[in-house]
Amino acid sequence: MNQLRDNLKAIGLSPNHIFQQVKEAINEDLAGGEDITSVATILDTQVSTADFICRGEGVISGLHVAAAVLEYCGINHYEVLVDEGANVSSGKVLIKVQANTRKLLLAERTAINFLSHLSGISTTTNRWVKEISGTKCKVRDTRKTTPGLRQLEKFAVRMGGGLNHRHSLSESVLIKDNHIVAAGGITSAFTLIKQKFPDKIVEIEVDTLEQLSEAILLKPDLIMLDNMSIDQCTKAVGIASGAVKLEASGGLTLENAKAYANTGVDYLAVGALTHSAQILDVGLDFRKEK
Repeated sequence: MNQLRDNLKAIGLSPNHIFQQVKEAINEDLAGGEDITSVATILDTQVSTADFICRGEGVISGLHVAAAVLEYCGINHYEVLVDEGANVSSGKVLIKVQANTRKLLLAERTAINFLSHLSGISTTTNRWVKEISGTKCKVRDTRKTTPGLRQLEKFAVRMGGGLNHRHSLSESVLIKDNHIVAAGGITSAFTLIKQKFPDKIVEIEVDTLEQLSEAILLKPDLIMLDNMSIDQCTKAVGIASGAVKLEASGGLTLENAKAYANTGVDYLAVGALTHSAQILDVGLDFRKEK
């Protein structure tokens, strides 16, 4: 367990947070009872050897979360065979394990759920990163994450080569359209922010080039170009002329990502990295005894 804690810390994850999530996931699966199928069909002394295998090509993440599931279920004889963020081909063995069969079957679905979901996000992110390679632009995630899984999903984005936007509402400031309306304008909202939180990073969302010109004068750390066309983003880069970093958001797809990146913006904010990523298929195969 101590080695696993060190491994989780090394990849930027909180062990206590991960162990709590694993506990809740297993409790959800058992619903206060027991695995009645395994109890009825498998002796409590039976031991099995099995492999977690990737059934598609992609970028793997969540291996140490799966390990946390194994250890929570009382399984300590396992070996993680690839690195977090590794590109793997179909058929690659990710983790091999030998354990009490009932315990292994209890851990199976939860471990696979974490592995396949997080690896799907890493794989999707990596596609975006590759699509805009050769430009100065970087891909960033958003707060459009699954409730309770933000730390893990943002970790998966990093493993895919993407960058994280703010993790929480308290980390940095993002003045959005509704803040602007409620505060009485961009300048008013920015001024109030600087009065109360002078040391926080501030990003301003703008919908028009006129708003962009106003926002630039305030010298924020970043300006988000919300739902602007490729042509508008090109003009925005010209207007900003390097005075502030720009982030394109809204209406982005893999098909138009390179065109947006080529406008000269610094970031693409892509909610789809976390809210629409298809899982990467992972399975557990028992080895047949000779």
